[in-house]
Amino acid sequence: MTDLQGIDHLGLTVSDLQASLGFFTDALGWEQTGGNPSYPAAYVTNGQARITLWQQKGDHRRGFDRHTNVGLHHFALRVASQEALDRLFERVQDWPGVEVEFAPEFSGTGPKVHFMISEPGGTRMEFSYDPR
Repeated sequence: MTDLQGIDHLGLTVSDLQASLGFFTDALGWEQTGGNPSYPAAYVTNGQARITLWQQKGDHRRGFDRHTNVGLHHFALRVASQEALDRLFERVQDWPGVEVEFAPEFSGTGPKVHFMISEPGGTRMEFSYDPR
């Protein structure tokens, strides 16, 4: 359908809203643009992408399993350069609550380079640089 122009925003349910919000704003440098305290939810952007972070309700904090859960497998953010990707990994690898799945490496045989983490609220994220 040619009328579609891309993703407006991505909504993520997270196990710890404040930890996820801090990761996006402090570790990644995104800006909080609003929220909904009654849900609760927080809205963040980097000026190009927009993400809504929703606090998970109840005590259902099972870890995400991309092989058995229906829905989001992961989402990927594009990085401007190999150097920026490496700096970003250095900044987030020891961030409280972050779980590193793998450090920067070729995706397949390259030349795309990526790394994968789970942010503090449990969402699996990929960061990638593709020189093509």
